Amino acid sequence: MTAAKIHTDKEIIVAFKIEATKERAFKQLLNQFKQQVYWQIRRIVISHDDADDLCQNVFIKVWQKLGEFREDSALSSWLYRIAHNESLSFLRSKKNLTSLDEVMDRGGDLSHLVDSGVNFDGDKIEAKLQKALLLLPEKQRQTFNMRYYDDLKYEEISAILGTSVGALKANYHLAVKKIEESLKRD
Repeated sequence: MTAAKIHTDKEIIVAFKIEATKERAFKQLLNQFKQQVYWQIRRIVISHDDADDLCQNVFIKVWQKLGEFREDSALSSWLYRIAHNESLSFLRSKKNLTSLDEVMDRGGDLSHLVDSGVNFDGDKIEAKLQKALLLLPEKQRQTFNMRYYDDLKYEEISAILGTSVGALKANYHLAVKKIEESLKRD
């Protein structure tokens, strides 16, 4: 006999708080969100190995903190926020800097990972897009990734990044324009 599937965020959270269903709830959460979290991290750190390690770190933190989740936002927004913070902390620790923009400004160019093919499986167009994304300022890149790849609403992105919806719309518009210009040049 198989256990009933947990479907909603609320059901996952409730089941996680019950010792008898805690592991099943966490497995459901993993099945539901692991791939999305991995790709969010991967678009920030580029490297598969780093993204894989960070994804594990994120879900360790989720295991430790899910019982304290206040449900002020969607579960996915909370997970993305943790993944976002872990990714930026990782990049900062590599260069001992305070922002992704500083990492990029001080020689933290990640485009070599796209060129090497070791950590990147896309075709030529996707490689060009990834390189164009790496040239964007941090907020524009994050907004574009979450809106374009993850299909998140501006309100969800706002909860993750702590930025107003208006600013996010402006960031997305500017990112699209810069990407278009970059792709036309190449």
